[in-house]
Parts: sequence; C-alpha cells; structure tokens
Amino acid sequence: MLAEYALLLTFYLASVASLTGIALEQGRLLKGVKIADLVLLGVATHKLSRTIGKDRITGILRAPFVHYIRSAGAGEVEEEPRGRGIQRGIGQLLSCPFCLGPWCATALAFGLVFAPTVTRFFSGILTSVTISDFLHRAFLKAKEGS
Repeated sequence: MLAEYALLLTFYLASVASLTGIALEQGRLLKGVKIADLVLLGVATHKLSRTIGKDRITGILRAPFVHYIRSAGAGEVEEEPRGRGIQRGIGQLLSCPFCLGPWCATALAFGLVFAPTVTRFFSGILTSVTISDFLHRAFLKAKEGS
C-alpha cells in the first residue's frame, strides 16, 4: 500500500502547493488566523470528516471504495476498504474520520482564503450540527439515568 499512499500524499501536497501559490499570487493568503475562525473550522472539520467517513447517507460516496459491515448507531456505519491498489487506498482514507481530518481541514482553510463568507456559513452549519449531536447524546444519557 505504500505506493498508493505515496500517490494520495502526492496529490494532497500538489493541491496544497498549487492553491498556496495561487493564494500568494492573488495576495489572499491569511496573515493570521482569528481564534474564532480556528474554533469554527476545528469543529466543522470534525463534523465534515465524520459525515464523509461514517454517515449512512454519504455511503453512496464511499460505496465504490468500501464494503458495508454494520450500523454503528447514531446514523453512522462501520465499513472496511475494498479492492486493491488505489481503490483500497481511497477506501482506507474515506472510511476513517481521523484520516480525513487533515483533508477536510485543508479544504476548509482554503475555503476561508478564497471564499471566506461561504466557508464561515458552511462551517457554521457543520458546527451547529455538531453541537446538536452532542446535545442529543447528552439527552439520551440523561434519559437513561432517570
């Protein structure tokens, strides 16, 4: 799998280098990140990586690269990579929220550079859903305790 990982990493690094070059050329690269944006993007990255990597509905995106194993509760699924070569490499990436995290964070960060209003709006939605998820879990936990 090292060749496949190298290909994925090369794609990631080439994309980051290209987008950074464009941002520098256009004078868009951020000079500093506000704490509020960092928190917003951090929570949004968490939710986006879980939504892509575990959500039942986004299974259609992962289907060519993974096998469904079982429901994992709370609208999430457990899957394993399928196939060989790059198909399996992509399957490993898409089925792991921890692996997806840097990719999602990078996409949101460049979104902040090139389309800050849209990115903050979208990140706000993801952050709201994350807060809602935690409240749902707290409610269920409290309900079990009574």
